[in-house]
Amino acid sequence: MSEPVKILVVDDDPLVRAGLRLILGGAGDLDVVGEAGSGTDVPGLVARLRPDVVLMDLHMPGIDGLTATERLRAAPNAPEVLVLTAFEADGHVRRALRAGAGGFLLKDTPPAGIVAAVRRVAAGEPVLSPEVTRRLIGIVAGGAPADKRGEARERLGALNNRETEVAVEVGRGSSNAEIAAALHLSVPTVKTHVSAALSKLGLNNRVQLALLVHDAGLAD
Repeated sequence: MSEPVKILVVDDDPLVRAGLRLILGGAGDLDVVGEAGSGTDVPGLVARLRPDVVLMDLHMPGIDGLTATERLRAAPNAPEVLVLTAFEADGHVRRALRAGAGGFLLKDTPPAGIVAAVRRVAAGEPVLSPEVTRRLIGIVAGGAPADKRGEARERLGALNNRETEVAVEVGRGSSNAEIAAALHLSVPTVKTHVSAALSKLGLNNRVQLALLVHDAGLAD
């Protein structure tokens, strides 16, 4: 059997932490290895406990969840971050995802949905609640400013033609299997191109790649 997914729960509300521990602890393949009430404690706990996923609240005393996410994901071999918050302001969504968070959920997500989201983020799959997805669609529909669009296109210029094609499909929300079918590639080859694109662009995950493609106006 594979090892359980190790989770660090970060939230300033002890009742929320207790509830999440109960919800996640009921799944045999998940293990809550620690908890914190502020982003201040995250680096030390991550170094000691080596979690696979950090379940992160945003609004906390000391270092807030957005800053903690940015610092954590900038470090090498960082765990995945799944934001779980009561607020979904546009700026918070974009900042968390650009920092490398693998998902963004609201606290009214049903327990089964939280468990499923942790599993998906641990597997490297992006997770967004329907409300957050709608907000991102609205942001994208508004388009990026011309200077930002040009900057994004310049960054994507580091990719070769095939990597660019794959990146555009990622920006359209296509799965690896869908990309493989559309571009007549094998799924392992698609994964290789995605990994190469992330490495060349200095990105952590597919969500960041998708946001960059949208900034460049290439996902229409």
